[in-house]
Amino acid sequence: METTKILIGYAIYVPVALFLTFYVSRTLFRNSKVYMLDIFKGREEIAFATNKLFETGFYLLNLGFALMILQLTLYKNDYQSLVEALSYKIGTFSIYLGLMLFVNLYFFFRGKRKAKENSLPKPGPMPPKFVA
Repeated sequence: METTKILIGYAIYVPVALFLTFYVSRTLFRNSKVYMLDIFKGREEIAFATNKLFETGFYLLNLGFALMILQLTLYKNDYQSLVEALSYKIGTFSIYLGLMLFVNLYFFFRGKRKAKENSLPKPGPMPPKFVA
């Protein structure tokens, strides 16, 4: 009977983890195209290619983590334990996804700042001051 509840838990957890990963990724990388275009000074081909590479890495890291924490352990043989285990598992994964979202945003903002710094003219030597 416990095996059945664990399989039910897997059947709930895996689709929820997949949905959360795809939703966050789609939202993040659809909106990050603007940052990539700014970072790469409007060069669409390299901006979109880099964005796609970030997206692929995001999927690999998050789906890998979701599968890594898949194991469910029920300490009691009832549905309350199943719901509690699932809420803990999905909550942990949601927090992890949120952290990964902010890490990616940090990289986008950092890239934008570096691109802006590189486009500013470098200050030359200061002219001598004349005392009147």
